[in-house]
Amino acid sequence: MADKTRSRRLREKRKHLGSWAILLIVLAVFAVSTIGGIRLRQRNRSYEAREEALQKEITAEEDRAQEIEDLEAYTKTKKYVEDVAKDKLGLVYEDEIIFKADE
Repeated sequence: MADKTRSRRLREKRKHLGSWAILLIVLAVFAVSTIGGIRLRQRNRSYEAREEALQKEITAEEDRAQEIEDLEAYTKTKKYVEDVAKDKLGLVYEDEIIFKADE
């Protein structure tokens, strides 16, 4: 009789041991997936910040390209030639009068 109760107790302990092992494995998988999710969210935040910075750089470069195109168009005009001739070379039209300020 003592052998039967002892073997029954061992079987119950083994049954509970299996349940605990399964529970431990499930908890370990949950912990690993949670940690992985946290790392992915952090990495995603850093990628979003980098993407935002790059988008700002793209916008700035597009603005700069537009300014260069506008300057290129301006340099091909007669107004640009006149401005350069007046400012850098000191040239004027024949009928223009130049007033110089006393220093």
